Amino acid sequence: MIAIRPGTLTSRARVLKAFHHEEPDRVPIDYAANPGIHARFCRALGLRPDDYEGLLRALDVDFRGLALPYTGPVLHAPVPGRNVDPLFGIRTRWIEHEGGGYEDFCDFPLAEAGLETIAAWPMPDPDDFDYGSLPDQCRYHRDKAIYYGSPGLADIINSTGMIRGMEQTLVDLLTGDPAGLLYIDRRLAVQLAQAERALDQCRGHLSFFFIGEDLGTQHAPLIGLDLYREVLRPRHQQFIDLARAYDLPVMIHSCGASSWAFPDFIDMGLSAVDTLQPEAAGMDAERLKHTFGDKLAFHGGITTGGVVAFGTPEETEAEVRRVLRIMMPGGGYCLSPAHMLQDNTPVENLLALYRTGHEAGWYRG
Repeated sequence: MIAIRPGTLTSRARVLKAFHHEEPDRVPIDYAANPGIHARFCRALGLRPDDYEGLLRALDVDFRGLALPYTGPVLHAPVPGRNVDPLFGIRTRWIEHEGGGYEDFCDFPLAEAGLETIAAWPMPDPDDFDYGSLPDQCRYHRDKAIYYGSPGLADIINSTGMIRGMEQTLVDLLTGDPAGLLYIDRRLAVQLAQAERALDQCRGHLSFFFIGEDLGTQHAPLIGLDLYREVLRPRHQQFIDLARAYDLPVMIHSCGASSWAFPDFIDMGLSAVDTLQPEAAGMDAERLKHTFGDKLAFHGGITTGGVVAFGTPEETEAEVRRVLRIMMPGGGYCLSPAHMLQDNTPVENLLALYRTGHEAGWYRG
């Protein structure tokens, strides 16, 4: 269904060229999807619904993330009717909808917690992870663009909002509430220690480091630039500095209207930005390429809340070709959905998305 033309570069070389604003053989390609649409896509490609690696290979996806297994004790007790995150105690409940379902954050167990409660809240010990499994994962994916991290690494607003509530989290940041900042710093300390050990285990194998922080709504910044610089930026910088000590470029995930922070991203040493939600204010492809394309590489830009979900295969193809025409020249672009593909997405549109990427994403010949 999707013709894969052999490239002249490995995925690792392809992505690194794009990150360094050089034109590779073809635009790098990535994939992310919710479980419902992922299972349907697998079936359409003749794969088992749980064959994630098989789907990545069928689409010739260039990127592979590492999994860091937890080996420590149970930290948070089960709660009836809830899914409880075993590491940080975040709670969700399953919400059905006509296209499938999703885990909705709920209860917010630290919403009203003070310093004493947060100081005693169980968090994982960085020693309780299987770092020794990482080199084997790297060797298995040795020709791919392997990264350590995720949109949840170094993320402050979203991850704190999941357990303290979004309103309280924003109040914490604005007022400098000691309890809220203690939770943030305890969690980041765990993540930073994990990352340092992981990078040491994977030395020489990784292509880049991946962190995240959602900074915008659809219409405007979520916080002000002064607040970002005072509270969030120094905390993000320690992760960036760690990666740069290992000579790794860093990509940051940020949803919504977030281009107001891109000059700071450049100054902080970030190499690439993920998501590029095109419906959000100031995030259209032409503006981003013209304004920041010589300083930042971009990953994303194919809307999951517009034509891919609600259009036709022909409209999906036209949108992918449009974005490629704008973003490909001079390198610096990786083709990817702007977010996780949603359960209401027609499989035919996904086939059109990836078929078009493989047809139109070549730089020469």
